Amino acid sequence: MIAIGIDLGGTNVKTALVDVNDGFIKLHSFPTEANKGKEYVLNNIASQVKKLIGNGEYSPIGIGMGMPGMVTLDRKKVKNPPNLPGWKVENVADEITKRTGLPCVIENDANLAALGSSTFGVGKNFSDFIMITLGTGVGGGIIINNKIYRGSTGAAAELGHVIIDYHGPLSNSNTRGGVEAYLGQRFLSRYAADLIRQDPDNPLYKKFSENFNTLEPVDLSKAAESGNELAIEILKKSGQKLGYAIVNYVHILDIRKIVVSGGVAKAGKLLLDPATETAKTFLMPPFLEDFEIIYESLGNEAAILGAASLAFAELS
Repeated sequence: MIAIGIDLGGTNVKTALVDVNDGFIKLHSFPTEANKGKEYVLNNIASQVKKLIGNGEYSPIGIGMGMPGMVTLDRKKVKNPPNLPGWKVENVADEITKRTGLPCVIENDANLAALGSSTFGVGKNFSDFIMITLGTGVGGGIIINNKIYRGSTGAAAELGHVIIDYHGPLSNSNTRGGVEAYLGQRFLSRYAADLIRQDPDNPLYKKFSENFNTLEPVDLSKAAESGNELAIEILKKSGQKLGYAIVNYVHILDIRKIVVSGGVAKAGKLLLDPATETAKTFLMPPFLEDFEIIYESLGNEAAILGAASLAFAELS
């Protein structure tokens, strides 16, 4: 059985043909060009889907599609997706079906990253886990009994907007000190740049002082691995903030397995060890049993695999 998975982001769109057992058959990426408007983006996706299928070589059962924003319970409409100018409440599923002739279901991209991990990644080992995606922003997905937990309207698991310090920095949350303000890529880079400016003798200052806008978390990881104490400390403090957030998630949901993915998570032990130490320090003792933080190496591919997995579950 074959399905099409699509991951629609503000910068790039990824499409794939996925086999239910073997994973990727074909994988393709192209610019979103969101500034050209909704109709252009949807038409371009449909065109790329037709190229992916070819001349009858493949017969997918349908399309699963992930995108930013809150998705309705019927998995047809998205509400005010970020980084897609002009999109409001849009029936994306029907628009894609109209253009391709294939049934389509949509879901929040972080939810699908969790489903992809559950189906093809480290999450296969657990029936229940919390997925935290540390990318440009911070997203999340909750898997309970091998299914996405969606809440009463489909908008559950906005984990990046949980507040851990209402006196903290600003991000895309409606108040200060959301998790995203400490661990979203651009917000972590901003925090790091502020500290690096105070240490002109640090090699990171010498490298980025002319343009701190080019500083990314991967630069901190490389510097930390080379023994840069400031970079190590920045990642440690960020990991501690992640640990505080995880304490809240575990106390609310009683789910002990935490799967972490995304570009920022590539810092590995430099970030996740402080998160684990902090969480274990502040979790109530009964919640420590079987508690674990696991890195998901699938990265962005998890969301595409999750999109196809959604099609397998909903359209087969």
